[in-house]
Amino acid sequence: MAVEDNNAFRRKRAERIQKSVGGNAGRKSLANSRTHYACGLSALTTDEPDATAFARMVAAEAVAMDAGFALLFFSQSLVDAAALSEALKTYAPSLDYAGCSTAGEITPQGLEEGHVLALLLPTASFSTASIMVDNLSSSSMDRITGEVAALRRSLRDRVGQGRAKDTFALCFIDGLSYAEEAVTSAIHWGLDDIPLIGGSAGDNLKFETTSLISNGKVASDSAIVVLIATEIPFHVFKTDNFIPTDEKLVVTQSDPDHRIVREFNATNAAEEYAASVGIVPEMLTPLSFASHPVVVKVGGEYYCRSIQRMHADGSLSFFCAIDDGVVLSIAQPKNMVEATRAALQDVERKLGGIDMVLGFDCVLRRLDARNRQVFRDISELYRTNNVIGFGTYGEQYRSMHLNQTFTGIAFGERRAAE
Repeated sequence: MAVEDNNAFRRKRAERIQKSVGGNAGRKSLANSRTHYACGLSALTTDEPDATAFARMVAAEAVAMDAGFALLFFSQSLVDAAALSEALKTYAPSLDYAGCSTAGEITPQGLEEGHVLALLLPTASFSTASIMVDNLSSSSMDRITGEVAALRRSLRDRVGQGRAKDTFALCFIDGLSYAEEAVTSAIHWGLDDIPLIGGSAGDNLKFETTSLISNGKVASDSAIVVLIATEIPFHVFKTDNFIPTDEKLVVTQSDPDHRIVREFNATNAAEEYAASVGIVPEMLTPLSFASHPVVVKVGGEYYCRSIQRMHADGSLSFFCAIDDGVVLSIAQPKNMVEATRAALQDVERKLGGIDMVLGFDCVLRRLDARNRQVFRDISELYRTNNVIGFGTYGEQYRSMHLNQTFTGIAFGERRAAE
């Protein structure tokens, strides 16, 4: 097929979405959709609160495209994790799957909330192996590293040493487990040189409980690791949109086990943070924290340590690990849309063209986009670059657990692998 014809085919297939199905009286039209990409992946979405109907959709698509594995990201306000798992067991018993609850979704139509999304992987070009690690709060990191290493060897034995070189790893971790740093590091050690990306499960900013699902299991306080070997070219990347300033906050009193900071610079944490960003403490909200992130310098690079919420006593909960003596810098955000566009353009150059992107986007970026009135712009950027995924409580990239970052894996066209 000529290059021009193949590109036209890709665009046509990527934009082909089934006609929306009408909803109940007084409801907007349902966002049921099917989008097939040239690399062979297929995405299904809906905002219909019917786990059975969606499982039937997934089952039918899996048969049609000979899919062996599905990734599932869902809003707990739309569907119950146990109900979705049970429906998949009934209607797609031979389909392996893994996924988690979200803090918003990225669908083929852009940024959404209150949806469920499935990404199906065809067996012709994707081989998978997955595990769920239960009881993170009582698991040793050596155990996690060992289980991941065994999983890596199992996939290598199945696909062969040659194809095993073209493997990446996804991880989904309970975003309320307080364990992401240690778990991400343990997974990374077990992977050898396999690149790792992922996202922490969310619960729509309720901060009560998140859910992970994997092949009939439903759990919290858990993590899922999925290894995927593929002939499709891919590239993992991350991007953020902040610049550190000279304004410093030193953690002088904290509760590391619960990621709570009580004092910055020997002053009440909320008061000192608010003074540093020019806001009165009573006005601090999740939007404030999203718009004025704090960063820490590790190995010459700055990483975000996002604040989750303020407590009545003026202490602050964080999305990432924190401890006494940590020096944080107030960060100045830069243009999110332009920074993200530049990152995608860089990936496109390195990959030789992007067919679609599986992305994990911090919920604080979504809040910041709304606050700066660029939500529609970033949503459109994701839509036009075929980004799908979910809003997270934290992001994983190689050995690091991050905040206020977009991590992703971009796939090229199938022809580039032939």
